[in-house]
Amino acid sequence: MRKAIVHLKKADAVLASIIERVGAYKIHHREPGFDTLVRSIVSQQLNGRAAETIFGRLQAAAKVDPLTPESILKLRPARMRALGLSGQKMKYIRELARMTREGEVNFEQCAALEDGAVVEHLTRVKGVGVWTVHMFLMFALRRHDVLPTGDLGIRMAMKKAYGLGELPKPAEMERIAAAWRPYSSVACWYLWRSLEGKEPVARSQEPE
Repeated sequence: MRKAIVHLKKADAVLASIIERVGAYKIHHREPGFDTLVRSIVSQQLNGRAAETIFGRLQAAAKVDPLTPESILKLRPARMRALGLSGQKMKYIRELARMTREGEVNFEQCAALEDGAVVEHLTRVKGVGVWTVHMFLMFALRRHDVLPTGDLGIRMAMKKAYGLGELPKPAEMERIAAAWRPYSSVACWYLWRSLEGKEPVARSQEPE
């Protein structure tokens, strides 16, 4: 990602300072499949530690790693609730499992689609919103130019780094990020790190 770092440093002095402070770019990617999207649903509106705990319980209950649609659908809804999932998230995950099993959601197809088409394909699943797909694009499909305008962490980091009076709205975020193209995902990783000082955990600000 040397080319991306060089570009971002030249394009944005504020971001250049963050990059120097944070250091090497070390994003942690996941596999672009069912398991990863389930993890994103679990993570909605939760901090990283809580989300990882609940996801770990789900994997243990399903007795398979990575999770599969079949392993989820074998679990009783009450059992899933007992793991710490809300009623809504339990329903969302089961619906994703059903649609994936029946071929309505095709993760292999996503790899060949443009970003916007991936958003359209996956948001057909109830409970999978734009933020969730943005995380999937960044961390699973490894797309380099994603700006998750619905992410609270990015909004907070922008407010702090650019001295804004309030959390920026999508239009202002797009304006700031214009100089980052085509490496918005890399810039966002550094913004997360600027707040946390460790491997970032993205968080949606809205329920999906």
